[in-house]
Amino acid sequence: MAVYTEVTDEALAAFLDEYAIGQAVAFRGIAEGVENSNYSLRTTQGDFILTLYEKRVDPADLPWFLGLMEHLASRGITCPQPVHGRDGAALRQLAGRHAAITTFLPGVWPRRVRPEHCAPVGAALARLHLAGQDYAPTRANALGPAGWPPLLARARETLADAATPEAGSPDAATIGLCDEVQAALGATLAAWPAAGSLPAGHIHADLFPDNVFFLDGRLSGLIDFYFAATDLLAYDIAIALNAWCFEPDYAFNVTKARALLAAYAAVRPLSRAERAALPVLCRGAALRFALTRLFDWINTPPGAMVTRKDPMEYIRRLRFFLTARDEHALGL
Repeated sequence: MAVYTEVTDEALAAFLDEYAIGQAVAFRGIAEGVENSNYSLRTTQGDFILTLYEKRVDPADLPWFLGLMEHLASRGITCPQPVHGRDGAALRQLAGRHAAITTFLPGVWPRRVRPEHCAPVGAALARLHLAGQDYAPTRANALGPAGWPPLLARARETLADAATPEAGSPDAATIGLCDEVQAALGATLAAWPAAGSLPAGHIHADLFPDNVFFLDGRLSGLIDFYFAATDLLAYDIAIALNAWCFEPDYAFNVTKARALLAAYAAVRPLSRAERAALPVLCRGAALRFALTRLFDWINTPPGAMVTRKDPMEYIRRLRFFLTARDEHALGL
């Protein structure tokens, strides 16, 4: 979540006239995250989230995202629901952007992940994977393995373009970081599971702590489905292991990983092939977030109300996973 596009009071009032949710009482930007412009919206009828879609989101994919959320909710997954306007449409235009209003979920995301958070996350992820099985439309993962080499190439190009006679060449540390990622990327892609070798389905693809809410000690909902795609289910588990199972000093917490994996497998058992593939899938997940963070770090526009995220956090995770020889190192 972030704010790139400002919305005037007049534009908001006209936009809300197209809905039957009352008039605005409070409206503020949400700075967390990096992808879309998000606002907390309170009207005379309740609390909502207003999202303006930016950057990597393809407008053609938006009906798929919104439809997936409605489908998952109908199967018992607690997630935001698109609010339909008076004309029945959930997607419309605001401030020159595609925009939608979704329902507000109560709860707080865990600022410090504890082991007791990890089992509910694993179980929720497995339920999500099962609930999505009969959602017929598919969406290719634009940020899957095929998208990683172009991201690195664009990051290198941006660094090169930023060099001027006054500023000089990009610093050696940044170049070295790109070289390190390049080497890991080549090895990871060479070992990636072949198409059809592992179970696939609809994945969240971004199940970080700030996208999972807890209330009164219980998991209360999942949010932010705008990276969701059709991909390997075990890759989604690898993303969760990256996001939930490292300590502030970047040490891998195998106790957290065991809790997450055991709770997932209790709902949807993992195949032997999925278990064996987890180390390379975890390397790929670390690379994906290192690359997008690196790209965003370089390219975030000045003055954007957005919290940039440090790519080194995922380079350090990547270094750990490069040492993981098999699934036992991950807690299986």
